[in-house]
Amino acid sequence: MASTWRRRRACVHVWDPFFLDDNWGETTTAITGTSEHSLSQEDIVRITKDLEDSVGLNCRRYLTRILAVILGVLVLLTPLAFLVLPHLLWPDKLQKCGTACEGLYISIAFKLLILLLAVWGLFFRPPRASLPRVFAFRALLSVLVLLFVISYWLFYAVRILEAQDADYQGIVQYAVSLVDALLFIHYLAVVLLELRQLQPCFSVCVTRSTDGETRHYNLGQLSIQQAALAIIEHYYSDFPVHNPALLSASKSRAAKHLAGLKVYNVDGPGPGNNPAAGLAHSQSRAMIAAAARRRDTSHNELYYEEAEHERRVRKRKARLVVAVEEAFTHIKRMQEEEQKKSPGDVMDPREAAQAIFPSMARALQKYLRTTKQQHCHSMESIQQHLAFCITNNMTPKAFLESYLTPGPTLQYSRDRWLARQWTLISEASVTSGLRDGTVFLLKCVDFSLVIAAKKIPFVQMSEEYIDPKSHKFVLRLQSETSV
Repeated sequence: MASTWRRRRACVHVWDPFFLDDNWGETTTAITGTSEHSLSQEDIVRITKDLEDSVGLNCRRYLTRILAVILGVLVLLTPLAFLVLPHLLWPDKLQKCGTACEGLYISIAFKLLILLLAVWGLFFRPPRASLPRVFAFRALLSVLVLLFVISYWLFYAVRILEAQDADYQGIVQYAVSLVDALLFIHYLAVVLLELRQLQPCFSVCVTRSTDGETRHYNLGQLSIQQAALAIIEHYYSDFPVHNPALLSASKSRAAKHLAGLKVYNVDGPGPGNNPAAGLAHSQSRAMIAAAARRRDTSHNELYYEEAEHERRVRKRKARLVVAVEEAFTHIKRMQEEEQKKSPGDVMDPREAAQAIFPSMARALQKYLRTTKQQHCHSMESIQQHLAFCITNNMTPKAFLESYLTPGPTLQYSRDRWLARQWTLISEASVTSGLRDGTVFLLKCVDFSLVIAAKKIPFVQMSEEYIDPKSHKFVLRLQSETSV
């Protein structure tokens, strides 16, 4: 008998004692439905694409790192190979290395150590992101180093290996010249990768597409993909967290006003229409005028709606502040009592936070719901923040600052803001540099960042000389008496 899938009826009851509404008994819902162990074709395609993207990014990142390690090992071992190969191939023909030659050994050792530390500090840092294209300057430097090392090996093979040169001091100096050249290439890498972009050349305006939040930053000579990476790093620390709940209010208000509008046939009834349409035609102008009057008074509705919302926010805030201050006062009382107890009976900050949290939970819940922040703060994150404040002996105001003032995106938990992937959309090549008027987009799941670059203008200053004698004057007093 062929096996068949049995449908299971799933009944999920959502209940959280912290995020209950004021009338939760009337509004609590149960989500019921049928579920099958099956996937649609669209889900399979989407999952396959996600896996391919993730595997491709990981392979490319590891492949780049492996190639960089191979090139670094080749660069560091080449001078040592230049010194060791003559001793292995023709040791009897080599001349003795004098004092000057032995001093070059110390020079090579310290220069290689400095080069190793410099390469590690500049190139082997943890990657900040995975860029869509290869970094042009980094690739250029890698190719330059590879060609440089190959050229040295070719010259070494032709002039030293084949001829079996007996002048070992000259071979050592040849290896020293290679290390010096590598140090100069590393200096060039520092100039191109670090120093070139420090001077501000462009002012970029970053605007979030959903709520219009805007920031301005000064950037140097960067490519479009590097500028996008710098903007994303600034976004997480400067922009407030994206809150889609704040956008639903304006959408509902617009939908409510559109629902009050009706479309009428103002051209009159046609010859084949119902005679009852003539009555609708006679009343259409009056109804359109009434709808226009309602639109004219919509600003009053918006004004009173915002005033009522501000009043509710102030009310919830006052209750929250009082509740938190009372809770922290209770904490101080508990700390004074615990000082008299034995060390084994002292309550840790986590337990203290769980003990006083119910006294402020209701006020905090209402305030977060009023300000539409309830999805940004979970009960676990609030208790962790409360325990952190208790551990560091922080004031109630310091605890409330995270909820009264919307903070940057990094302030919230990673599942609230962490985007799996940003998509860079640009008409110009992402490896090309920023120019005046460059516009590109950084697209995320829920919104996008619109970036417009403007070149910082050239400032011309002139000097004007002012003669110091032109500031002097003489005050002459006329006496009224002859004395």
